[in-house]
Order: sequence, then C-alpha cells, then structure tokens
Amino acid sequence: MSTESPVTDAWLVIPLYNEAAVIGDVVTGARKRFPNVVCVDDGSADASAAVAERAGAMVVRHPFNLGQGAALQTGMRYVLEQTDANFIVTFDADGQHQVDDAEAMVSLARRDDLAIVFGSRFLDERTRPGWAKRLVLRTAVWVTNQSTGLRLTDAHNGLRVIRRDAASSLDLRQNRMAHATEIVLNLGRTRLPWAEYPVHVLYTDYSRGKGQSLLNSVNILVDLVFN
Repeated sequence: MSTESPVTDAWLVIPLYNEAAVIGDVVTGARKRFPNVVCVDDGSADASAAVAERAGAMVVRHPFNLGQGAALQTGMRYVLEQTDANFIVTFDADGQHQVDDAEAMVSLARRDDLAIVFGSRFLDERTRPGWAKRLVLRTAVWVTNQSTGLRLTDAHNGLRVIRRDAASSLDLRQNRMAHATEIVLNLGRTRLPWAEYPVHVLYTDYSRGKGQSLLNSVNILVDLVFN
C-alpha cells in the first residue's frame, strides 16, 4: 500500500446494484486512498445504498434500474457538477478492482499529462480468466477496436481514469454492457492523449456469481452487435 498522501484530486464513481454483501468493504478499502467516493445506486432491491453511506460514500439514487451505463453517466455528471475534481475513476462495486491500480493510474495520468488511462487485464499475467471468457473478451476487444479506431488490449475493463475535460465529452446512451464500447468511442473522438495500464482483476466466487460468468461475456457481444 502506498504511503503517499490520499488522492484528493480524483473521485471514484461506483455503479451500484444489489451489492450490499460487499460494497461496505469496497468503499472502506477505497477510501483509505481515495477519500471521495460516489456510489450510484441503480435501483437496488437490497440495502446497498445504506451500506455504502455508512462506509462513507456519497450516494446518488436511481428510482429504478437503468443499467450500468446510466449509473456511470449519473456518477460522472455528479462529479463534474458538484466538485472541482481533476479526475474521475470508474470502479466496480463487487471487489474485482484494486485500489493500488487505481492510484497508479491517476499518477500516470498526472505524470504524462494523459486525459484517459484504460485499465487492461491482458498486459500482464496476474489476471487469469478461463480460456472461454478470455476468447470472448478478446473478440469484444476486436469488435470495439474496429468500431472505434483505437487499439486497446482490453475494451471492457471497468477500471478507468478519465480527466475532467475528457469526462465532459461523454454522453452515454447505451445503458447496459455496450456502454463500455460507447465510452471508448466517445473518448477516442476527443483526440486527447490516452494510455493503457496493467491491472489485476480479481475474480472471486462472489463476482462470478454476480455476473462475471461466460454468459455475461456473451451478452457483451450481443449488446455490441445490436447496439
């Protein structure tokens, strides 16, 4: 864990849907380095919002489930309109992402004057998805790169650092999984400088059960084709 000062020029945006079992630990762990966290409760049927608030997050609520893309758009709009943060970090609620990776990505953006840093689970060997999931995700990368003109190694990683000027250009219309490609497309059009950074996506029994299965990966491809 870093011994540097907390990251105060960035806000974590966490889409939140029925994650009461883990969101408290996720927020508590994240706030050790990122004191500013906003969770967008996307119509959860459980106590996710209350648990996130008790852990110290600001919570914005959708009255019903709109999808992860809509939750990210709401969270980014909150940060842009209510704070003067230089960076937005998109971060998953299920414990897959590592706070150290997020902190290193913000540092890279500052150091190299980057507008976007995309996390990639395929730049090193720490993340070990099954062969079938890897194949589907690689296919999603190819489809995304063909449609956006960028050359990413991991197009559907939810860990991203987006500078304020780049975030201002985002207007997400795809509410479900295709929003990840839409983000890449929108950011690519800005022509702002970007990079990828190797991150460790931690697959747990919980995260697999919450939708990180092969079927979910196939759904990504279906969303890409039809949207």
